Amino acid sequence: MTLRLARRLAALVALVLGIAALAAGCGGDEERGADDDRGTVPSQPAATGASGTETQSPSPAMTNGSTEPNAAPPPGASVSVTQSSTGPSGAGATPPPPRPAVDRFVVGAVDDAARHPGPMLDQLAAAGFGALGITSYWEPGRAAPVPGELAVLRDTAARATARDLRVFLAVFHRGSATTPLTPAARRQFALYTAAILRGVPAIRDVIVGNEPNLNRFWLPQFGPNGENVASRDYYALLAQVHDAAKGAAPDVRNWGGALAPRGVDRPGTGRDTQSPRRFLNGLGAAHRASGRSVPPLDGFAFHPYPASSQAPPDRPNPPASKQLGLADHQRLRRLVREAFGRDLPLLYSELGVETAIPPAKRHLYEGEEPGRPVDEGTQAEYYRRALQLAACQQGVVGMLLFHSHDEPFLTGFQSGVYYVDGTPKASLEPVRRAILRARAGC
Repeated sequence: MTLRLARRLAALVALVLGIAALAAGCGGDEERGADDDRGTVPSQPAATGASGTETQSPSPAMTNGSTEPNAAPPPGASVSVTQSSTGPSGAGATPPPPRPAVDRFVVGAVDDAARHPGPMLDQLAAAGFGALGITSYWEPGRAAPVPGELAVLRDTAARATARDLRVFLAVFHRGSATTPLTPAARRQFALYTAAILRGVPAIRDVIVGNEPNLNRFWLPQFGPNGENVASRDYYALLAQVHDAAKGAAPDVRNWGGALAPRGVDRPGTGRDTQSPRRFLNGLGAAHRASGRSVPPLDGFAFHPYPASSQAPPDRPNPPASKQLGLADHQRLRRLVREAFGRDLPLLYSELGVETAIPPAKRHLYEGEEPGRPVDEGTQAEYYRRALQLAACQQGVVGMLLFHSHDEPFLTGFQSGVYYVDGTPKASLEPVRRAILRARAGC
């Protein structure tokens, strides 16, 4: 999450370079997710708009168990992984687990580059993913997507559905300067979302907003006396979107939250952010004040990024920490229950582990890496452990990895199992096996 602002600011150029590379190839301050003013904005082209989605009914199966995190290798430790030269199904490779007939646990990848025709969706499906996450940006004054955006969404949803990929569409604004704070702006945002649902019947999973507990995406966070106003205002948006979306498509699943995993909870720092605990407490207060008997969301989305790619994703945080991760599932579940008066399905809608780029591939990427990436073996091991843990957590229905393919700018995320040119990393095959095992359930 942190350090990802450059990815968004370079959205158009990044996608153009990424697509060109694919065509040529084949067919705290912590790192991401830190308490800062930079958050997660999926890249998307200015010409065509922003996202796409699919239908497949969800599998809100809630397993009854949890796993203890395994002992973590030291940061940066190398984990040996072998990769067949012929890719996921190379000769001599041990047969992977079979694809489940019905997903008991959803595993997808967030990648807006899949909005463009090309080999990406085939490669994403070949990696074992069963879902695709994409974005559509709401702009102030807009109550419906422009025709070009709607066409892209329809095309992306059709291509994804043809590959049995369930699509999650995140709808949000580009940054805190366009936060929908007024009743008129919230209504436009809600109508925009409803128009997509009517225009693209394949889209039935919508994530409302993105990291509203960070000042990168939502301002103000605090009122003049330091009170939490972001939760109140985000709840108002969530409620309006819920009503409009259900009116357009009663079977839509509205996912609220999409919270960043940490925040500082101190107003006036110039980087106003809130911890998940404080933000959820504020959502609970807003819900009780609303008089609604039913929460205006069908499930809660969360981004359980660790402090850096070198930190094991299954390492628990201290009870007093302002950060929540994968191993803090029971704390997150309790906070959601306290806020809304009931348990809600949980979706880990972003998690990424960055890899270092080998010298032979360095010419495909631009800029300098500001984070602390790991080797591909460690990425595979961390993804395996994250998926194994999440698939056995009560009430957790899925995880979306961020991304399937690297971004071409090193200031962005190199967290895919494919390089930017579409060739596989050494992590691809072990991650594929972990994905298929997780999709089969705990």
